[in-house]
Amino acid sequence: MNATIKDYLMLHLIVLIWGFTAILGLLISLPAIELVFYRTLIASIGVAGLFLLRKKNLLMPLPDMIKVTGVGFVIAMHWILFFWSARVSTASVCLAGMATTSLWTAFVEPLFNRTKIKWYEVGLGLMVISGLLVIFSFETGYWLGLSMALASSFLAAVFSVLNGKLAHKHNPYQITFFEMAGACLFTILFMPIYSNFMTEGGLQLTWVGYDWFWLFILGGICTVYAFSVSVELMKRLSVFSINLTINLEPVYGIILAVLIFGESEKMTPQFYVGTAIILVSVLTYPVLNYLNKRRKPVRPLG
Repeated sequence: MNATIKDYLMLHLIVLIWGFTAILGLLISLPAIELVFYRTLIASIGVAGLFLLRKKNLLMPLPDMIKVTGVGFVIAMHWILFFWSARVSTASVCLAGMATTSLWTAFVEPLFNRTKIKWYEVGLGLMVISGLLVIFSFETGYWLGLSMALASSFLAAVFSVLNGKLAHKHNPYQITFFEMAGACLFTILFMPIYSNFMTEGGLQLTWVGYDWFWLFILGGICTVYAFSVSVELMKRLSVFSINLTINLEPVYGIILAVLIFGESEKMTPQFYVGTAIILVSVLTYPVLNYLNKRRKPVRPLG
């Protein structure tokens, strides 16, 4: 992995774009499952259109196609649990649970890649969690929402590690297409259960007002572009460093919300303290990773 400053700057741009998805979630009236369905459907069609215009082959070997589509199932479950967590609890509880993604990655990545656990990654993951807990006033009594968020963050770590392995074998846009198609297929298969047992009014698939416009931004820029670039970056950046930086997403989201919605309220001191903790952890990782790579085993004399 030969990461450059440009790679890290591009990663922060992607996280900034993903931070905007929180605002889109407020602008789009559709519930969670329907939102994930349209997001993945638009993304799938968008990537297929790009390949068609460029006259390039979108297909890959069948075994790989099945694997990548399966990862899409994991992504769909991650997104559904994320939106559901916020709905059954609060955004604060959801985001606090999602803060564990980097910590999960510190354990999942070595397990999948059969390498040793880097304890400084575990420490930085815990540091990020403490920072987000400072920003978001953690509330008790929302164990269902917290459990969903923890499951969602675990799935985020899993599909990130899997994408890190796939990124070295396939075009990132091919990966994005089959994963989004797989995620869309999962939502379709899940809809009967969702409609019959988990909702009272059935599915809400009708667009309202400017939903179509915000959905195309969500599916195009926030999913096709951002997701594909993130997969490309996995060729040069570790999955842990990417997920650690992604923890800045709620911070960027709050800043964008203030700028766009013109909220007059000032940020609390806890926000700045928590942001500082997250920034320190994100900026510390490249330094610790560099020092760790420079360490050489001491050779015995003789």
